[in-house]
Amino acid sequence: MNKLATNAVLFAVAAAMGLGLAAAKADELADVKKRGTLIVGTKADYRPYGFRDPSGNIVGLEPDLAADVAKRLGVKLELVPVVASNRMQFLDQGKIDLMIATMTDTPERRKVVDIPDPDYYASGTNVLAPKKEHLTDWSQLKGKPVCLIQGSFYNKELQEKYGVEPVAFKGTTEAYAALKAGNCVGVAYDDTALYGQILDPEWKDYEVPLKSILVAPWGLAVKLGETNFANFMHDTIIAWHKSGLILALEKKWGLPNSDYAKEMHDKYK
Repeated sequence: MNKLATNAVLFAVAAAMGLGLAAAKADELADVKKRGTLIVGTKADYRPYGFRDPSGNIVGLEPDLAADVAKRLGVKLELVPVVASNRMQFLDQGKIDLMIATMTDTPERRKVVDIPDPDYYASGTNVLAPKKEHLTDWSQLKGKPVCLIQGSFYNKELQEKYGVEPVAFKGTTEAYAALKAGNCVGVAYDDTALYGQILDPEWKDYEVPLKSILVAPWGLAVKLGETNFANFMHDTIIAWHKSGLILALEKKWGLPNSDYAKEMHDKYK
């Protein structure tokens, strides 16, 4: 065997050994147990799913789920605030072990992170409207001005299927102000955000009265390739649904029991 061939063989062996070491090391679940702390990325600006209390601590429905995971693992919990633009990057970079942060489960995201089945939650589109409007069905919005957020995926369906008259704004702050000024009969937006809005006493005369549409599931995530951790979370999510924990947490945080949480509880109980 010539020198070139020998070097090629040695390189291949070294590469194989390296891959073997990497495979052996790639067990985040074992690392978490050894460290004694589970680091979870959650929202800190999305009441009541993840937000800061008056003391500055991150609290909410999803931090409670994170605490349950840590309890099952027998480790301490550390919460790290994340936003939509960095939550998957934090996971990929190892800044967090687990992400529970209001993330819609999509095929594209499953290529970047590992989203265990089943999904743990879901959100849809609804409207925030004055109680005096007495809204009970989407058909009541036909021909009426509804405040929308520019670029939202649901705008087209609300106009074409339900016949709303769009009053578009760049953000929710402007839309909420227009609603209070009487420029529209309601603000169409993500139902989970609207439920959080009406927890504020300022909105005591408003409600989220309709059955949500365009419902999409939320997935929690671990780093891509962390099979042991993903399997553990699969079992954990099923336990949440079976026990009714998510239904109980919705009640704890002032939320109506969602159809998704009720359906999943019925499925697994």
